[in-house]
Amino acid sequence: MRAEWNLAPAAQPESNPSMPNESAIDHRASAITLRGVSKHYGALRAVDGVDLDVRRGEVFGLIGHNGAGKSTLFKMMLGLVLPSAGQIEVAGSPVSGKGFRAVRRQMGYLPENVVLWDNLDGLETMHFFARLKGAPLADCPALLDRVGLTHAGKRPVREYSKGMRQRLGFAQALLGSPQVLFLDEPTTGLDPHAIRQFYDTLAELRQQGVTMVISSHILAELQARVDRLAVLASGRVQALGSVQQLREQHDLPLAVTLRLAPADVAAAEQALARLPALLVGERGLAIEHVADGLQLSCPRLAKMALLQVLAPLGARLIDVQITEPSLEDLFFSTEEQR
Repeated sequence: MRAEWNLAPAAQPESNPSMPNESAIDHRASAITLRGVSKHYGALRAVDGVDLDVRRGEVFGLIGHNGAGKSTLFKMMLGLVLPSAGQIEVAGSPVSGKGFRAVRRQMGYLPENVVLWDNLDGLETMHFFARLKGAPLADCPALLDRVGLTHAGKRPVREYSKGMRQRLGFAQALLGSPQVLFLDEPTTGLDPHAIRQFYDTLAELRQQGVTMVISSHILAELQARVDRLAVLASGRVQALGSVQQLREQHDLPLAVTLRLAPADVAAAEQALARLPALLVGERGLAIEHVADGLQLSCPRLAKMALLQVLAPLGARLIDVQITEPSLEDLFFSTEEQR
């Protein structure tokens, strides 16, 4: 039987009644600040001159190919690895400062490959991480329940599936009610049902004012869930902003699908030929014949003119679907411009 995550906020001793709700969050304030941050391993520049501000209460995405510097950046923001140059502050505290240990207790981290001990059971694992973090042991059962592992709390971790191990890793990241969460490839090994429940939990945490930095290769998951994101390549920030801001910056064409009866395709093509060359360029629209009509690649500036020339078709036009460029499209566009 599939275990269900308990999405209701648990009544836990560690909960902080002063935690700001969404309406009280000052999104202009920075929870994490990076200035000129670099990390060199000999001649290798894993991170090279990164400037970033992650706002308090925001969900911030980090994307990039393998080796782009994402994991190194995570470790530096956590204070696990010190930068070769530059400054990093979390909650106003330098990661290299004496006061950072107290800040770290308010941070949670789910690494890409969480280290678990096969001879411990789920609850013992949570107790181990709670002691490391100084979090109450009494909170562990509620967190196991929140990720749907209550039934497996007494089972040894060696019997856990990949998805169960990932849930356990997420549970330990939530110990101590962190105000900042770092999640590196968090949905690895989770089935679609568990992925949805995971993001439902993140939505609740966001409402509580938790700042989150998420890295994932599954760009479709991040597209509708991040406030802003940075695209990393060769240790540098290649693009920064919201998904909509990146769409506008890159000016990628819209995908337009026209559903038509076969007898009406020619009339639609004649209508499209009337679009001003100034809007669609000398080559015109990229038109592809598909099973139920036409597929177009339409410049953003030509969208309204496109609808106007199609209007005379009336009922012969069964449907029009206009799709914005996806985050994956934006990522590959950024890669091509390097």
